[in-house]
Amino acid sequence: MALTDATSARPHREGIAPDGATVSEVAAASGVAPSAVRFYEQHGLIHAVRTAGNQRRFDPSAVCRIQVAKLAQRVGLTVREIAELFSDLPGDPGPEEWGRVADRLCVEAQQRVDDLRERLEALASGERLCDLGAALSG
Repeated sequence: MALTDATSARPHREGIAPDGATVSEVAAASGVAPSAVRFYEQHGLIHAVRTAGNQRRFDPSAVCRIQVAKLAQRVGLTVREIAELFSDLPGDPGPEEWGRVADRLCVEAQQRVDDLRERLEALASGERLCDLGAALSG
């Protein structure tokens, strides 16, 4: 059954029109501002094609990519690191590809937790903070 967007008569299947999702549709479905969708596109995390009217149209994977990018940012990855993480993904990743991304995110998160524990132990050591700052930098 086709659904209709509240602001247009464009038919939707699973939230994405046959000709792709607009910036606003991707933003609403992924819980980010339209400017964030354009930001993620600018940095290569998602990709759009242009219509004859020069409007962006995103494929169904854009919403999932943004959700995963938000998760990766919470883990502590930069947008550049996330773009690198996504660089090996096919246009429409399946569960196996997303599983590999999840594995890499788990490794990265664990490394960051380990680094934070090391810093926490150093902070609790009683040493002067200015001495610790030099020892823990990098």
